Amino acid sequence: MSVLSFLLSFLFVLNIIFAGIIVFLERRDATSTWAWIMVLFFVPFLGFILYLIFGQNLSRKRLFDWADIQKIGIENLIQEQLNALREQRFHFNDPEAREYRDLIYMHLVNNDAVLTQDNNVDLFTDGNEKFNQLFKDIEAAENHIHLQYYILRHDNLGSRLLYLLTKKAREGVKVRVLYDEMGSRALSNKVFRLLKAAGGEVEIFFPRRIPFINLRLNYRNHRKLVIIDGNVGYVGGFNVGDEYLGLNPKFGYWRDTHLRVRGQVVKAIQTRFILDWNQATHHHYIQYEEMFFPPTEAAGDMAAQIVSSGPDSEWEQIKNGYIKMITSAKESVFIQTPYFIPDESLMDALRIAALSGKDVRIMIPNKPDHPFVYWATLSHIGDILKAGAKVFIYENGFIHSKTIVVDRKVGSVGTANIDVRSFRLNFEVNAFLYHRPTAERMSLIFEQDIEQSSELTYEKYLERSVWIRLKESVSHLLSPIL
Repeated sequence: MSVLSFLLSFLFVLNIIFAGIIVFLERRDATSTWAWIMVLFFVPFLGFILYLIFGQNLSRKRLFDWADIQKIGIENLIQEQLNALREQRFHFNDPEAREYRDLIYMHLVNNDAVLTQDNNVDLFTDGNEKFNQLFKDIEAAENHIHLQYYILRHDNLGSRLLYLLTKKAREGVKVRVLYDEMGSRALSNKVFRLLKAAGGEVEIFFPRRIPFINLRLNYRNHRKLVIIDGNVGYVGGFNVGDEYLGLNPKFGYWRDTHLRVRGQVVKAIQTRFILDWNQATHHHYIQYEEMFFPPTEAAGDMAAQIVSSGPDSEWEQIKNGYIKMITSAKESVFIQTPYFIPDESLMDALRIAALSGKDVRIMIPNKPDHPFVYWATLSHIGDILKAGAKVFIYENGFIHSKTIVVDRKVGSVGTANIDVRSFRLNFEVNAFLYHRPTAERMSLIFEQDIEQSSELTYEKYLERSVWIRLKESVSHLLSPIL
């Protein structure tokens, strides 16, 4: 008994020390701190191992080298745009974009997100349509193909993509593939043998340092980007796998949102890829050469910014963009997200919008792909329903779309979910679009999706069983670290 008492006392002291490390050294937000302290005290010692795997703070670490962007003139352009916006002399090609001058300025200040105004966008909500167009663009590539996905599977769709990339590499096109090891953990490096033999290059984001174990289960690169010849760019929610074509019986039809863009905005997507690639590689660094940023003619009249965020950032740029959009709403806020676990700042913005009489609508899936996250989503849905928002449960398969559109004037499409993981832990990227026709189309798509959904009213929400309430309560408690 004396040995057992000594061990228990030792673990108790260790937990106090570990808790002190979290509170005084990490300086994270109070909600997350208390969640981790609870894990430490309810699961002694093992809790700290979990913290080492899931809870490390990267906010003080510089992972991406922005120094070389001076070579392509972005630094000067950023300062010019900031000065022009500050002095009220910035020329907006679309006068309606002026309404979001403050949002544009914020993204410039804390994310170096240059505003471009000559862009064209194709919006995809179906995986077959998206990948058919992507394959056509890859087939037409003449200089380079840069491709980055969180999940890259070696199934039928992944094999078709890899075959086409290998074919283009043999034709002399420079092919670079970057994927996240955790998201693509089932992927063997052997599948790239033919691509590499043809001259293609493959890199892994945050790979494991010891066999079978990756201590960085958090801080994953959740971005999905493709750039072809510096003229065509893709960004959005679709990964690469048969389920994204609706071929997984568990999920059924896969409803997502993805953008194909042309115009100056492609340069911003290219810059993001190069930064991620150079962080991941040790041998094949990309220089900021002219061929990656070719001169482009005006492709359209859409104004856009590419905004990225991650755990190495001081600010939560994408979340702040969402909040700014919501607080600017005069009529409506439409949100589609597979996970709805907002922090208090975003929840307050939505509550205030709903309580102020704005038409706040949120659409979530009818089934979980991550159970704890799903029940945490439902727990937060109750709060927003009480404030007067409308919630719709998508019934036609699984909705993975990450979109927000405000007043049918401004919208955002990208990789960030409405949850703490996307805002603080993962590396994400979103396109903010200042273009009424695109925002109106996004709103129309949302309304069409409502026809495939059932409404969850506050009265229905209160009828849930005791067992569901219990799962919600536990998941809500853990939501800051999910």
